[in-house]
Amino acid sequence: MKIHSHKELNVWKTAMDLAYAIFIATQAFPKDERFSLTDQLRRSSRSVAANISEAWRKRRYPAAFIAKLNDAEGEAAESQTHIEIARRCNYLTDEVAADYDQQYDRLLAQLVTMSRNPDRWSL
Repeated sequence: MKIHSHKELNVWKTAMDLAYAIFIATQAFPKDERFSLTDQLRRSSRSVAANISEAWRKRRYPAAFIAKLNDAEGEAAESQTHIEIARRCNYLTDEVAADYDQQYDRLLAQLVTMSRNPDRWSL
């Protein structure tokens, strides 16, 4: 199956689903976190999907493609850190935080696989 758009990538779909889930979850965070943890977690989770989109558009240049995937990895890891902070502050339950963390681990594995095989994705 030939992929024509970043929107067809499972890794992008997963990143978008996580960004949306995190948006919903952070609505319950305390108001005094609005411009700190809430904002940071929302931004990093959204940046994962955005960097995957950028990587897809740069796939004719393997080094640029890999660099953007690495940026997505960094944002995913940042999201995991913010999720752990939210768990420790009791803004997320242990179960919810563990679920998000596992989903990000799977997403990170997909990104690493793509980075290791850029020729499979390049034009």
